[in-house]
Amino acid sequence: MRAVQIRRFGDPSGLEVTEVPDAMAGPGQVVIAVETIGVGGVDAVIRRGTLGGFGFREGLIPGSEVAGVVEAVGEGVDGGWIGRRVWGFTGTGGAYAERAVARLDDITALPAGLSAVDAVAVGSSAPVARFALAHAHFSAGESVLVRGAAGSIGIAAVELAATAGASTVAVTTSSTERGRRLQKLGATLVLDRNGEAPADAETDAAASDFDVVIDIVGGPELPGFLDQLAPNGRLVSVGVVAGMPPADFGMRLLQSFQRSRSFATFSLDTVPIADRNTARAELLAATARGELHAVVHDVLSLTAAADAHRAMDRGEVFGRIVLTTEP
Repeated sequence: MRAVQIRRFGDPSGLEVTEVPDAMAGPGQVVIAVETIGVGGVDAVIRRGTLGGFGFREGLIPGSEVAGVVEAVGEGVDGGWIGRRVWGFTGTGGAYAERAVARLDDITALPAGLSAVDAVAVGSSAPVARFALAHAHFSAGESVLVRGAAGSIGIAAVELAATAGASTVAVTTSSTERGRRLQKLGATLVLDRNGEAPADAETDAAASDFDVVIDIVGGPELPGFLDQLAPNGRLVSVGVVAGMPPADFGMRLLQSFQRSRSFATFSLDTVPIADRNTARAELLAATARGELHAVVHDVLSLTAAADAHRAMDRGEVFGRIVLTTEP
């Protein structure tokens, strides 16, 4: 079968389309005939070699989510799954391929009317956004800042916070045009990448202290966003697409000790599988009903995976790029 492998960590030229043995289902697993693949920010972080200390090796097939049809099942899995359309989580790799393996616990049946493209645009990102807001103890009436809102996790966080009754939904983004698109999705305050109102802003609103910051970016500028927390404010980091923050970033919290601010990380891995799957099924159904939006930047062939990564590295992507196995 065709697959994309990381032959060399670094820039996207290290991604190569190759032939690999067909995927086989082990006990408790299924093989999915892949229709679409979601290209996520973590894929780019792994490809760059940023997470080398986590055991990733050259030859890895990147990607973590697919949508398609169950083609085969392993021992202990009900054969009734064969032929069903599903979303599947493949772990920290294995998705950029014509067939992928997922544990039975990591697949969700797709609701009628939801396309495979839309499924991978929200299948992992929307649950991350929902549980990250819960991890931050967000409640209606509080203000929320989504840092890095133009990606699929950020867009889902904007929509979910707005729907849940946030008093303000602020976003950081790189352009006025992106800001307008985010406003259509529920943002009420558009800030630049530094968390300040841009000079060409069409509103007199200014940045203020936020009860919750959902941070997908990380990187050297993260400490400045700790300064934007209100008293008792909570920043939850769900990604490091711009790299790790400075080693001493926690000093910002100690320097504002009397404001009782806090920092936390969040990974979907810490959510019980049953809760995770229930939430995903609900969010996929909401997308099928048009209550949640699957924002797709582009749909490219599997063989164009390197081009997808180049677009991410250039900061061009709004929403999610989706790869398809169709010619």
